[in-house]
Amino acid sequence: MSYIRVPTALRAYTDGQIEVPTEAATVGGALQELADRYPGLAPHLFGAEGKLRPYVNLFVNDQDVRALAGVHTPLAESDQLMILPSVAGGRRMSTPLKAVDHSALKTSMAVRLGFLLAIFITDQSWLVPILAALMLIGTARGKPEFTFGYRALRRANWISPELIQDNPEPHRFALGVGGTFLAGATLAFGSGSPALGWVLTWIVIALVGLNLFGGFCVGCAVYYWSSRVGVPGFSKAPPPGVFPGRRPG
Repeated sequence: MSYIRVPTALRAYTDGQIEVPTEAATVGGALQELADRYPGLAPHLFGAEGKLRPYVNLFVNDQDVRALAGVHTPLAESDQLMILPSVAGGRRMSTPLKAVDHSALKTSMAVRLGFLLAIFITDQSWLVPILAALMLIGTARGKPEFTFGYRALRRANWISPELIQDNPEPHRFALGVGGTFLAGATLAFGSGSPALGWVLTWIVIALVGLNLFGGFCVGCAVYYWSSRVGVPGFSKAPPPGVFPGRRPG
C-alpha cells in the first residue's frame, strides 16, 4: 500500500488527514482515488478538463514526477506520493519555494543533539571542533552535515522523506549559526576558557532542541527578520501562512 501526503493547505478537504492510503498503481490513479474519496479536494487538483492543475507539484518519495513518467509514474509498495501545491490560486511569488526534505533536516538535528549531549556528558571537548567543522562544511555545501546517515536510514526503509515547500536558505543559515557558535566554543576551549566553551555549546544544544522538539528554528527566524528589514543577502520571505521560524508542513 502506498500513501498520499496531503499538505497543510488542503487538509481541510481531507477531514484533517495528513496521509491517505491508496491502492492505486500510478500517480494519476492515486490522485483520482483521492479526489473521489474527498470531492471537495478535486477542484484544487484538477482543472475544468480533468487535467492536473499546473501549480500542483507531485513527488514520489523525493523525486519530481516530471523527471519520471508524470501522472503515469508507477507507485510501489510503501511509496509516498507528496502533493506540493504552489501558492494558493496559482499566484506567483518573487522567490519561489522549493521542495525541502524536512525528514533529512530533523534526522541531522537528532544526530547533532545526541552528539553534543554525549560530548558534554563525557567531557570530551576535543570533539566540539569536529562537529563545528562538519556543520560549517554542511553550510557551504547547502546540505545537513549528517546527510550520509540519513541516506543509510532511507535505504534501510527506516525513515521516509518529508518534502515540504519551503526556503532552503534559512535552514542553511541556521546551520551556519550553530557551526559558528561551536567554532567559538572551540576557540574558548583552546584558550583555556572551558566555562565559556560549554556555555556556547549549550546554546547550540538549546537551539537544536527547540527546533527538533518545538518546531521553531531561531536561525530561520533571524534570517526572515533580517530579510524583512532589508539586510543584504537575506532575500527570502517565509512561506504563506507560516510564522517566521516556524516549521511549515
